[in-house]
Amino acid sequence: MAASSALRLILGSSSASRRQILSEMGYKFTLLSADIDEKEIRKEKPEELVVALAHAKADAILEKMKNNGMMKEIVDSQETTLMITADQVVVDDGVIREKPSTPEEARKFIKGYSESHAATIGSVLVTNVKTGARREGWDKAEIEEGNVFYVAGGLLVEHPLTSPLVEAIVGTIDSVMGLPKALTEKLIKESLSEL
Repeated sequence: MAASSALRLILGSSSASRRQILSEMGYKFTLLSADIDEKEIRKEKPEELVVALAHAKADAILEKMKNNGMMKEIVDSQETTLMITADQVVVDDGVIREKPSTPEEARKFIKGYSESHAATIGSVLVTNVKTGARREGWDKAEIEEGNVFYVAGGLLVEHPLTSPLVEAIVGTIDSVMGLPKALTEKLIKESLSEL
């Protein structure tokens, strides 16, 4: 579904994969990043963690928009402005794996993936910038590997050198990449139906 001229989208992410996926969905959008310390937000369940992080990113971006005058421009416009924020973790053997802090930690994660299978848990949050209304959801994809996790960057399943080594993805590739298309589209439509 392509965006209408009355809809303005903001992607609150610095992820190249998320930019690619939203473009593939036919949307034009503005990029903003949250610049939050993700390690300050802790939840025991991965589903709760990724949703909380998406909300924290939205809050940080809304604050940034108030400070730089962008919020006033949006409120004064006739367009509906929706902001999409998202987050993702990998769960390996019941342990939540976020972005590694060091090269050593990254190597440890990748080594661990070769001993079991991993799952990605990702969230999507759509915020109506004018009204503050929010729609959220999360998605899970499991990756059953062959020799994929012996490859550097093994969770980049979309990479042409890696994808032939993935035996199965239980879920969708866009979910593994960080922005599930079906969930994103559903939340955008629900947000627009509230108007």
